[in-house]
Amino acid sequence: MTRVSFARRLTDLAEADPDRPALSCGEARLTRRELDDAATALARDLAARGVGTGDMVTIALPNSVEWFVAIAAAWKLGAIPQPVSSYLPVPELRAIVDLADPRVTIGVDPAAAGDRPSLPAGFRPEPPAGGGRPEPLPDAVSPAWKAPTSGGSTGRPKLIVSGERSLLDVEGPVPLRLEPDGCLVMPGPLYHNGPIVWSCQALLWGCHVVVLPGFDAEGTLAAIEAHRAEVVYLVPTMMKRIWRLPAAVRDRYDLGSLRTAWHLAEPCPPWLKEAWIRWLGPERIVELYAGTEAQVATVITGEEWLEHRGSVGRPLGGEIMICDADGNEVPPGTEGEVWLRNGAGRITYRYVGAEARRREGGWESLGDCGHVDEDGYLYLGDRLQDMILSGGANVYPAEVEASLAEHPAVRSCCVIGLPDEDRGNRIHAIVEADPEAVTEAELIAFVGERLARYKVPRTVELVDRALRDDAGKVRRSELRRQRLTARGVS
Repeated sequence: MTRVSFARRLTDLAEADPDRPALSCGEARLTRRELDDAATALARDLAARGVGTGDMVTIALPNSVEWFVAIAAAWKLGAIPQPVSSYLPVPELRAIVDLADPRVTIGVDPAAAGDRPSLPAGFRPEPPAGGGRPEPLPDAVSPAWKAPTSGGSTGRPKLIVSGERSLLDVEGPVPLRLEPDGCLVMPGPLYHNGPIVWSCQALLWGCHVVVLPGFDAEGTLAAIEAHRAEVVYLVPTMMKRIWRLPAAVRDRYDLGSLRTAWHLAEPCPPWLKEAWIRWLGPERIVELYAGTEAQVATVITGEEWLEHRGSVGRPLGGEIMICDADGNEVPPGTEGEVWLRNGAGRITYRYVGAEARRREGGWESLGDCGHVDEDGYLYLGDRLQDMILSGGANVYPAEVEASLAEHPAVRSCCVIGLPDEDRGNRIHAIVEADPEAVTEAELIAFVGERLARYKVPRTVELVDRALRDDAGKVRRSELRRQRLTARGVS
């Protein structure tokens, strides 16, 4: 095993092949040398502002090559990059900044940064005196290589600080089906954990990372063709938008270079997965389930999925246990809460702003429901906090949403429970769709043909805005709160 710091690794790659492309985003390009020099220059500026080993640096930049420069600059000082969405309103952003307590912020609205130094988006450090390249910095290792915010649905700010230092085993296996010196296309928002992991690992293994400024269905296919990418990162929301392109548009692009289309971050409706398997072949479709906490991950290939339809795979390097409400382990095929245990016994994360849900024996829960089959494959239900109890029956929003999403007029949807005197909660669907293309009654009938009666929405609300972001995330609790407030219910 030969472990080097992330900072050293980027320099080594630059020295080995300085003119090889490292990053592309829109019209912006950086070679390996340009990335390493830009990160070093920014790191020197951050150091002059007091940033050192173990300090957090909050980074609120949109998808861009500058995002990677900021991340790499933090690594070069042994600091902890703390990415956050650049689109958050000031009160929410301020809450995250207060939790992280960074030494410096980059791209953060000064109103949210408080009295901390705040470098604006587009900031460029002063060039070295006399010109030339910036002076290299002493090698440094960050105690945590990332500290993203939670992508959960509670709406409360939470940081998930990695338990891994910024060290790379350059003799170890290449992760995520990446190819050294290959190409990754990343259409997802870089402040989310999945895009962070895929993009940074690709960068550290010498790949050309092609980032889309924002998700674009046809643009993703065009980027794969143009750069001969071997790997693409997707979430089911993206997969659906790509699949809804006219067949003539999808077939226009040569995807022959693509070896792996990863998908994760939200449940994938079986009909959608089957469509992609038919289109690209099962060997190229791979699904991963894991939390940002990274206790355990499950992976399933398209071939396996066809034999275990609906599964998210078997655990890699850890264990899964399903328990009932009293904490007792249940047999295969029985629904319950999913508990995870890291096989290596190592610390994979720590929370800032929350407490982990733990039990004796090193088991932890992310709040998911599910079951395992006799072969150990995991099948997910929904989050405990999102489950709707209606008329004495448990209704999982993700199952209803998957049925709604099959309708060609539906662009995105969210299912919540609203108070009901008769049933306790009634199933309410919020649907992004053109009211000229479909009616509420048609959608209710459509779901009624696919699900048991008690799971069918009693009411449907058509809206004209996206309900899921480009990472596939939706805040059911916030949508429910808004509707209760509108009705005068606290």
